[in-house]
Amino acid sequence: MNGWGGMRDATVAVIYNPVRIDVPRVRAAVEAAAERAGGVDLIWFETTPDEGGQAQAREALSRGATLVLAAGGDGTVRAVAEALRDRSATLGLLPSGTGNLLARNIGVPYANVEEACAIAFDGETRAIDLGVATATREDGERTEHAFLVMAGVGIDATMIANARPELKRRFGWLAYVDAGFRALPKARKVRIRYRLDAGQERSAHVSTILIANCGTLPGNMELIPDGAVDDGLLDVAILQPESVFGWLTIWRKVTWENRVLRKSALGRRIIRFTDRAIRTRLSYLRGADVRLRMEQPAPFELDGDAFGDVVALDLAVDEGGLRVRVPRRG
Repeated sequence: MNGWGGMRDATVAVIYNPVRIDVPRVRAAVEAAAERAGGVDLIWFETTPDEGGQAQAREALSRGATLVLAAGGDGTVRAVAEALRDRSATLGLLPSGTGNLLARNIGVPYANVEEACAIAFDGETRAIDLGVATATREDGERTEHAFLVMAGVGIDATMIANARPELKRRFGWLAYVDAGFRALPKARKVRIRYRLDAGQERSAHVSTILIANCGTLPGNMELIPDGAVDDGLLDVAILQPESVFGWLTIWRKVTWENRVLRKSALGRRIIRFTDRAIRTRLSYLRGADVRLRMEQPAPFELDGDAFGDVVALDLAVDEGGLRVRVPRRG
């Protein structure tokens, strides 16, 4: 295996969402990268509304793929990653649009497919964590799902469920801003009970609770400033604003304080003086296992996709459960 990126004689699968990518451009970029590597056997799989990437990834593995490229949005990446969980094959990201939350958090360019291809074929392989969410429905049905970036219960899930499909296709994450403006006036808080690891169970009345594997969101937002994809922990953000002003305070924190001020000693001193008021609106917790119980069925989401209503969520970390290509250091 001495070709470009050590890929000679490898089988590489490309799983692509034809709705979310420029198929001719992606195909040309992948084929050019494979030609530089030399001797690569490419196999292509298209996602469908019924099969978003898991079945295609399993088929790719059965055909000997050692590198599986996910070309599409967050939903495609999540589905492919779920099938690659705890397998020896490596995930390469060919992101599209401006969302692509995992790509943002591991440094893969989300606006240049040629650069993303170079990383997929010739980058470093890094083991990162996956979140695992076990959802319980009102009828008692339990299902397990993997997530790469975050799970959420509350208004964030409502926004995602209400996002207009045509806006998502054209503008990506900005569609959620439109959905948010429509959801906020009618939003109701969710009463939950939660417990981290073997700690005491607590209760809260929240607008949203987010359980994150990493913390960078689109729009210059650092929701979880200390979140990391390989720390073996989940970060929990509890949002409890009392008014529109409360939401604006949270917005300022995740776009200004977390992103800018906390990176300097002076900025951190400023935060210490101004942070007390926001602590009742946005609080952070951390643990390897998170248990949530809802008083009433509430919507939940994973990596930007709506998954319906649940009455309970049990979340855990699969530490180092996914191999992924990242830019080479240095």
